[in-house]
Amino acid sequence: RGRVRRGHHTGYVCVFGNPANVEAETRLQSFVDTLDGFELAEIDFELRGPGDLFGTKQHGMPPLRVADLRRDRAIVELARDDAQALLESDPGLQGTQFVKLRKQVLRRYGRVLDVGDVG
Repeated sequence: RGRVRRGHHTGYVCVFGNPANVEAETRLQSFVDTLDGFELAEIDFELRGPGDLFGTKQHGMPPLRVADLRRDRAIVELARDDAQALLESDPGLQGTQFVKLRKQVLRRYGRVLDVGDVG
């Protein structure tokens, strides 16, 4: 996954391979089947998973406790939209109703998100 071009500049992709398994062959065939980058990203997501959402691992499934990003995509998107709306209304989760949520987010993701400690 990645960007091939920016803005009005022409982008080129050269793909070489000698696929050693069915998955690799499927990935290479996807370049033959479509020129749509979004479709290629979807195919890649289906084949390799989303990787580590906060780290550097580029394949596999993240350690989610409830959702499966492939199976539960629609509900995950709704949850993301709700989270974005919540953060737009209270960006620092400073409201008294969010004390526990803020502590939990900082405990789990504080280092990854590079934010300070809970006061």
